[in-house]
Amino acid sequence: MCAQGAMRSGAGAVVLGVPRSIHGALVRKATEVMMTPLEETSEGTIAAAALKVINERVEWADVVVIGPGLSVNKETGQLIRDIVSRIHKPIVIDADGLTAIAEQPSLLKRRRIPAVLTPHVGELSRLIGKPTKEIETLRVQIGRSSAQQLKSIVVLKGSPTVTATPSGSTYLNSTGNPGMATAGAGDVLAGVIAAFIGQGMTPEDAAYSGVFVHGLAGDMASEQLGQRSVMAMDIADALSGALSRLEGA
Repeated sequence: MCAQGAMRSGAGAVVLGVPRSIHGALVRKATEVMMTPLEETSEGTIAAAALKVINERVEWADVVVIGPGLSVNKETGQLIRDIVSRIHKPIVIDADGLTAIAEQPSLLKRRRIPAVLTPHVGELSRLIGKPTKEIETLRVQIGRSSAQQLKSIVVLKGSPTVTATPSGSTYLNSTGNPGMATAGAGDVLAGVIAAFIGQGMTPEDAAYSGVFVHGLAGDMASEQLGQRSVMAMDIADALSGALSRLEGA
């Protein structure tokens, strides 16, 4: 879903690293995405031995997304932290990537290029050690302070989604609807943001612009299907229409 979101948002090419055992099945499912099989753990998650191949692919890439679907396996978690500490390119961290980084958030502060983090309230709670209720009540203030604390661009997903930067800038999103609270929607968002960075936007601009376009696509999918029936891939499929609407405005 993340890879498809990136492709629908204008990425020229996307390489998706997956455990070797599921490589064949995914190649048949997502033919436009270039798949790279990676060494895996006994639990079928990406293993530390995959780091060399990952680094080779990163050298080619303009931007890296890490997190969706990676699991909370301990070896995979350490691999995620190694990647974040070694990569000196723009990076978007989502889902299980955020869980892994929560064990060593200081890695984010050492980066020359601020990472883009896309947490929901629970994930941000683990990153900064504040209760979810407090974060939900003070979304703007805590979004801003979290970005400054972590030296990262924080996209706090929810209603409204708050995008905050280490410099103190804060953006509230006006698009989106409750039907987008569906599994995988955040993966699509991470792909959209990454695609925008890959096309030359700064991480800050890509973050708030990606949130807006993603929300607009969700609104368009809801208009067609109804909020109750929207799925993550419906949002990805609506991205082309959302971008066309904005480009024609």
